[in-house]
Amino acid sequence: MRECVVVEGVRTPTGKSGWKGMAKGGQFANISAQDLLASAVEGLVEKVKQKCEKFKEEEIEDVAVACLSQIGEQGGNLGRIVALAAGLGKSVPGWTIDRQAPGGLQAINAQAQAIISGCGDIMIAAGVEHMSHYPMGSTVPGVEGAIFPMIVSERSQRSSAMSMPMGHAAEMVAEKYNLKREELDKFGLRSHQKAVKTMRDLKSYKKRVVPVTVLKGDKKEIIGEVDETPRPSALDNPEEAYEKMKTLKPSFNVEGMVTAGNSSGIADGAAAVMLMSGEKAKELGIKPLARIVSMAVAASDPHIMLLGPIPAMNKAFNRAGLQMKDIDVFEPNEAFASPVLAFCKEYGIAFDDERINPTGGAIALGHPIGASGVIYFLEMVHYLAENNLKYGIQTLSGGSGVGIATIVSRE
Repeated sequence: MRECVVVEGVRTPTGKSGWKGMAKGGQFANISAQDLLASAVEGLVEKVKQKCEKFKEEEIEDVAVACLSQIGEQGGNLGRIVALAAGLGKSVPGWTIDRQAPGGLQAINAQAQAIISGCGDIMIAAGVEHMSHYPMGSTVPGVEGAIFPMIVSERSQRSSAMSMPMGHAAEMVAEKYNLKREELDKFGLRSHQKAVKTMRDLKSYKKRVVPVTVLKGDKKEIIGEVDETPRPSALDNPEEAYEKMKTLKPSFNVEGMVTAGNSSGIADGAAAVMLMSGEKAKELGIKPLARIVSMAVAASDPHIMLLGPIPAMNKAFNRAGLQMKDIDVFEPNEAFASPVLAFCKEYGIAFDDERINPTGGAIALGHPIGASGVIYFLEMVHYLAENNLKYGIQTLSGGSGVGIATIVSRE
């Protein structure tokens, strides 16, 4: 079994999503999802070339892309399409995956597994979601905004009866773990504070955030260079920001605790990571950012849904021979604050532990579904490298109770 190492990772800025139409969208509302993703892949390849003049993009053996709504400009095997759109050459194949929110990390894990098993030396894992154009549920029959008719069957009724809309599941998690609205809101506030602080450290920020561009003839026009979703007031005037957060009404249950302030933002964005075998990185003279240590997927009760990362984390820890006390960065996806705080309770971690999403999470930066697993993976890896830390673990929960976890290490 060979080593798989992470040599580079970049993301686009996140853009506010119009959700039900481009009129209310943010900086990327009027460009294609393919431009988002191609910008990330092009930026990734350029960063690797800066590290190693010997690297050639035609040596990339496969491009895996995660995407939830695989229709329109996100359809037609986006992995292969972006390989061509980003100028990787006719010889570079690609494929597309949907594992709901864990899809981006699944793309990373699948490419890592290919390298570890000897089925390749250089792989790209990427993700994208243009939620201004394709709201969540666009491809699910029976959901508002879906483009397909609903054909009801006994099996579909049976599976649907076991699931719960995610917002309601977040409320169930909060109730199960006796969480308070104040705890959820303060976690949300900290997410914005960390993201804003990170954005203002331009040297660090520009290492992993690349501009989104569109082609105008032979020239590239920059559309966006900075995250649009974090709220500067959270850092500049935290007391006022928190008071505003407290006034937000519950989004799902009238008497609930889950609000827009402690839930992930709906956003547009893309990201890409390059993986290599340890031998290939050494041959090219590239110092890796990190090494993949262990990976796991699991599932939990599909009704409460958001707790799938817990059994996935346990598997990943067992495979790595590690415990939570060994971890320097803990990167759980902030789909909602409540499942993150539930994980904290499960593992005896303080809610304000500095190891949790140190550069901000999806509450501040947004949750472009297919891209999130890649976005927060590379945020974790870069933070480890910049701060000379060793172990990091990333987790995401997904529809119907699926969970995923990956542990990385820096030697």
